[in-house]
Amino acid sequence: MDFDFPTIMVVATGVTGLIWAVDAVLWAPKRRTEVERVKATAEGAVDEEKLAKAGKEPVIVEYARSLFPVILAVLLLRSFLVEPFRIPSGSMMPTLLVGDFILVNKFTYGLKLPVINTRIADLGHPARGDVVVFRYPKDPSVDYIKRVIGLPGDKIAYRDKQLYVNGSPVKAELTGPYTGTKSGLPMSGIHVYKEDLVGVSHDILMEENKPMFDVEREVPAGHYFVMGDNRDNSNDSRFWGFVPESNLVGKAFMIWMHWNLDTGGVEWRRLGNSIH
Repeated sequence: MDFDFPTIMVVATGVTGLIWAVDAVLWAPKRRTEVERVKATAEGAVDEEKLAKAGKEPVIVEYARSLFPVILAVLLLRSFLVEPFRIPSGSMMPTLLVGDFILVNKFTYGLKLPVINTRIADLGHPARGDVVVFRYPKDPSVDYIKRVIGLPGDKIAYRDKQLYVNGSPVKAELTGPYTGTKSGLPMSGIHVYKEDLVGVSHDILMEENKPMFDVEREVPAGHYFVMGDNRDNSNDSRFWGFVPESNLVGKAFMIWMHWNLDTGGVEWRRLGNSIH
């Protein structure tokens, strides 16, 4: 079952904040009045038990007062600064592996209100080569992560496993066979290439004997063409089209944890690695 975490956080913030506000305006003054009445009607020493009972907050108010600032802080942090994500597939190998936990910068492409995703501040736009998280255009409830290949107005072609940007072939130099694993299993027949994506150097994977999928596209205004670094095993813009700018979530910038039981649990050498 999928949970819409931003909506849950907004609702929780609203409910706890409302309870706290109602208490401050309506219930707390009544409690203070009752405390004063107990003091005024006491004969001799004030009964501390009655006094404590008269001023005691309802349990729901105690919880709301304690949780509201915490939930609000988490909501603001995730909505406007940094949000964590887990990599569920191998489409961005070798840059990102299954089990990587990454941090995504939420403000580099502009600030958006949570849930309704309305832009309230335009702070920048993706650059070619950025690794971005976005809401999958065919199902916005699902988050995808890919690399930006084409910017608005670019002409992108992928023929015979050769990438072209605005008519120029993108250099990809073979560096050797891929010796890593996916879900604990060795991967054979796959090679690593060092791709120079118009000044952005990164590794990609290409698989021998994998059927080729050729495509030519011109990126419309306000959209982006994205591809996975695992070129022959990625569901990306070659198959379903462009990413609208409104679907962008943020830019991935760091791996803060790697946990995958299939490959032995924590892989310490990946912790803290920057994403390029």
